[in-house]
Amino acid sequence: MLNILTHGTDTTMPPLMIVHGLFGSARNWNVIAKRMSETRRVIAPDMRNHGNSFHAGSHSYEDMASDLSEVITAHGGTVDLVGHSMGGKASMVLALNEPTRVARLLVADIAPVTYTHSQQQFIDAMRAVDLSKVTRRADAVEQLAANVEDKTLQSFFTQSLDVKEKRWHYNLDTLEQDMPKILGFPEVPGTYNGLTLFLSGANSNYVLPEHRAKIRTHFSNAKFAKIQGAGHWLHAEQPRAFEGSLKTFLEYQP
Repeated sequence: MLNILTHGTDTTMPPLMIVHGLFGSARNWNVIAKRMSETRRVIAPDMRNHGNSFHAGSHSYEDMASDLSEVITAHGGTVDLVGHSMGGKASMVLALNEPTRVARLLVADIAPVTYTHSQQQFIDAMRAVDLSKVTRRADAVEQLAANVEDKTLQSFFTQSLDVKEKRWHYNLDTLEQDMPKILGFPEVPGTYNGLTLFLSGANSNYVLPEHRAKIRTHFSNAKFAKIQGAGHWLHAEQPRAFEGSLKTFLEYQP
């Protein structure tokens, strides 16, 4: 089973599960998870090939959805589900394949489509870090800066670096091998009729108007909203706004 971080205690509401994106981890969501745990239990897993979860030779969305289903089974059988980017796609596949597992679904800045951009440059950048010369996280940040200009991403990636053991928590080989699957979206025949919010960063181009027809094909009760002043990493760039949108969504009574 996936490694998970939990916050809060069980209530009459279903647990809230938060699923991170590519190169992320449960730890990245700690602040939001702790604040949301004031009223319910919050579950944040490390996805396979990330964080403290197991490394595997496959990284498909069917794999990830199955992993999430196993965690949900261990925590009562139904959750309110939040997924960002890669985690959003895995969450969508889970909701389509096993709709009774998901009470409500929030998909953060991703659509059920294939993207053409690559994340390979970040894998190459992490491999280029000479870990033998890293004695503190700042050393890795300094080396990453040669290939990754964005300071936010430099810090983000090194959160998944074990400085003492001199290793990345990512399974870079499998992520590289299955990058086409990560950028794509599988053909899933199901439909999820539960309340669904596609929450995007206003400065992001991941969820476009032309994606809405495909979204509504799979998610009949889809709503759309944007967070101003945020790009793809909307939960990190505007955490209070993200938290507010999430609370409003979870409390909404149609």
